[in-house]
Amino acid sequence: MGTSQSTSVAAPRLLRENTGLCSSSEPLNQRKKARGSSSSLATLRRRLLLRRRRSSKCPDHARYMRELLSGCSLAEVSALCEQYEALAALKDLSVQADLARPPASAKKHDLAALFETRVAADVELVYAGACFPAHRAILAARCPYFRQVLGRFPGHGARIGLELRTPGVDAALFGALLKLLYTGELAPHQHDRPLLGRLADEFGGAPNPLEQDLRYLLETGDFADAMLVFTKGNGSSSSSSSSGHSEYGFSSLGTLERPCHKAVLAARSPFFKNLVQRRNRGEELQPERAGLNLATRIVLDESVIPQRFSSVLLHAVYLDEVNLALVCRPLEGGPTSLEDAMELYQIGRFLELDILSQGCEDLILEMLTPNNLATVLAWGARPYGSAWVYRQAVNYLRDEFQPFSQSPVLLQLSAEHLREALSSDFLQASEHEVLQAVLKWGEHQLVRRMEDREPNLLSHTAHSVARKGVKKRDLSDVELREILSPLLPLVRMDHVLPANAETLAHAVRRGLLPTPPSHMLGGDRDAVRIHAWIRSTSGCAQGVWIRPRLFMPYYEEAKAVSLIFSQLATSNF
Repeated sequence: MGTSQSTSVAAPRLLRENTGLCSSSEPLNQRKKARGSSSSLATLRRRLLLRRRRSSKCPDHARYMRELLSGCSLAEVSALCEQYEALAALKDLSVQADLARPPASAKKHDLAALFETRVAADVELVYAGACFPAHRAILAARCPYFRQVLGRFPGHGARIGLELRTPGVDAALFGALLKLLYTGELAPHQHDRPLLGRLADEFGGAPNPLEQDLRYLLETGDFADAMLVFTKGNGSSSSSSSSGHSEYGFSSLGTLERPCHKAVLAARSPFFKNLVQRRNRGEELQPERAGLNLATRIVLDESVIPQRFSSVLLHAVYLDEVNLALVCRPLEGGPTSLEDAMELYQIGRFLELDILSQGCEDLILEMLTPNNLATVLAWGARPYGSAWVYRQAVNYLRDEFQPFSQSPVLLQLSAEHLREALSSDFLQASEHEVLQAVLKWGEHQLVRRMEDREPNLLSHTAHSVARKGVKKRDLSDVELREILSPLLPLVRMDHVLPANAETLAHAVRRGLLPTPPSHMLGGDRDAVRIHAWIRSTSGCAQGVWIRPRLFMPYYEEAKAVSLIFSQLATSNF
């Protein structure tokens, strides 16, 4: 018992002494005795103080936390550190949850699913008594042998019987070889390398990398059986080509046509898959079209998918890449890259092309800066925006709130975005800085309100608010309290450090706070302040504790103080 009491008394004194908080009235010989009590412990304290100076973003934050903890016991400081450690673990989980999203399917997996489901198959290969529905464009682009065979049997739905010179190839191995052409990977159950070598010779060599052949199809348009038609505006429903209108009712004047392949479109996008299946069923009812090998025209309205995105869209479909450099831009003006990425995201959602949508989300985050933060937050919060981007933007605001609170970025934020940030236990700013930011934002909103209702008909006249400006004494505290009513309850007033901060006292005097901090209501103010930070079961602390935010300078300082207290306790033993 005696040892525990001496630790709780000596530790605050030694902490104050070594951090510049020692009272000048304390006897000089006592201070010298405390300094020289243990050379190793003094070295430890100097090392901790040096580390704190390097790690703290602002020296005042460390000093304010030390002042708060100077009257605490080791058990209380340890309890505060445990709270912070629990919050740190919770933050890691929260970050992982915010980053989570369903992965977009890659081209290899989509083509594998296309082979398995046989969707939009336009040829049937018969080998060893088994029938394999397949897709001309993929087989012809990937294998010289099939390119030659398919060239002898044109027409949709041809049924082709095959015989291979290489012995020992059964139906299962033949199916695995077909899947190799779709995915670039051979099924793991087949390891007969000599047989595979002889097959490669018969098929014209090992296939190229999948991406190389898909790029070839995209850039050359060889074996194309579809045409993406990007229109410019709606036309009449006339089907006469001489009148400048297509059979689908869109104007063909100023259109852009891009050759493509139904198999690839159907594999990558459920939207295109359903469209291709409907068109194939329609063409089957028109036998006269089968022998003509006409490309299926897929018309896209300019109001939904602008022409300038055609190259970006097709590159995403064929190559899994979203390259904004492919957007056709006017010489001057026009949308920014950020706006293009936002529009392309919506196109990806419309076409159910996840690789395009998620690629745009990643690009938007790469382009996220303080200057466009408010724009990204506003877009992400809308029904057509990305909830995933919105979560990352809110995290960015939360993590950089301290510098944002002192910049024009703060004044661009909406009340909803501020509420989102202030509700977090992980906001990176001291509560004093949070209070200052909220008051600054509220006063700016009040000035804007006053300018909007200005009675002058002419702006910037001698008597206008916009010309003269507004002084703080001209602001109505009643209106300001109304504007700030959704935000001020989110500021943890009992955690404002220092407790005698002028900003806090001035806000109380103006009647802006719904409830003054607990330490301003009387009683043992020091005990109330400490128990507002540290959860306790003592009677005086019931109902006072408020969860502290995981503000990293406070957390680092609390850990350093806890370590000093632990070393002092060990030395006393």
